[in-house]
Amino acid sequence: MSGGDKLEFEIRPNPAPVSAADRAALLANPGFGRVFTDHMAIIRYADGKGWYDARVEARGPIPMDPASAVLHYAQEIFEGMKAYRTVDGGVTMFRPYANAARFNTSATRMAMPTLPEQAFVDSLLRLIEIDREWIPEGEDGSLYLRPFMFASEVFLGVRPANEYLYVVIASPVGAYFSGGVKPVTVWVSPDYTRAAPGGTGAAKCGGNYAASLAAQAEAAEHGCEQVVFLDAVQRRYVDELGGMNVFFVYDDGSVVTPPLTGTILPGITRESVLTLASAAGHSVQERPVSFDEWQADANSGRLREVFACGTAAVVTPIGRVRYPEGEFTMGGGEPGPITMALRQQLVDLQRGNAPDPHNWVHRVL
Repeated sequence: MSGGDKLEFEIRPNPAPVSAADRAALLANPGFGRVFTDHMAIIRYADGKGWYDARVEARGPIPMDPASAVLHYAQEIFEGMKAYRTVDGGVTMFRPYANAARFNTSATRMAMPTLPEQAFVDSLLRLIEIDREWIPEGEDGSLYLRPFMFASEVFLGVRPANEYLYVVIASPVGAYFSGGVKPVTVWVSPDYTRAAPGGTGAAKCGGNYAASLAAQAEAAEHGCEQVVFLDAVQRRYVDELGGMNVFFVYDDGSVVTPPLTGTILPGITRESVLTLASAAGHSVQERPVSFDEWQADANSGRLREVFACGTAAVVTPIGRVRYPEGEFTMGGGEPGPITMALRQQLVDLQRGNAPDPHNWVHRVL
């Protein structure tokens, strides 16, 4: 299909959906990424044929040949986004076309076919429509959407595959970090790096996250919820966390985040926070921040707040930093006012509780 064509999705309802009573029990405490809805969306791709066979069907195992290319050469990308309940009983998504554009940027970097943005968004809409009862109530509840694509061609050889499968699954979720919004402790990895210049750091591919797992386990061993990666060249400058972008708030109200140089994922929440902070009158900067600067400014009191942001965690304050030689805190280890104000602005927008001057909110139902 061409970039402007629209795919029609065949709807095949699950013949044995979870009962309303069992669904309610699951939604009472869904955690994060452990409970899944009744359906999934699928689109297939083949060279010379394009995108075809779009459908929504019962969620279930995906048959896979042992020689499927993704298992050997890791051609795989994904996105993460959410659907939210609104106070009037409707459903919204936040900036789905931005996710569609980033998905295609990732696809290009990984030598995969791009998916027309409207087909990407339509796949989400069709899945939300049929599984809307799975969206939890409450401020922290949402339906996490996971679109992904992988090389499904059966062959062994180092080249881009000729066949791909695009799938969307959905998971009702609560808060990303247990215990609600409270400052987290992060570990600055002395040995591991996330991405190098010229690599896949700006693509949302599974390999980046696999490479972070050893460092994340090291963070957990030191009593930390997340790992912070420094740049791969000088091992001096802050890149991002294992799954989130990072922001620094100074005593003059300025808001700073590391620049996008190809090693950092261009977070949609990150971009939204930059826009909201600027609109609120803060001086906003994208510049390198060294770990030494982070520590010195925290100790002097010049650095008042630090927070992480991403689709799953929204905006999460960082209260304490640990590294092999010691630790330090920001703002007395308490959530900062600017951090929490930006978080509330973002949540209110996502759930349709505030004016949307940027046209970020996409009404689904």
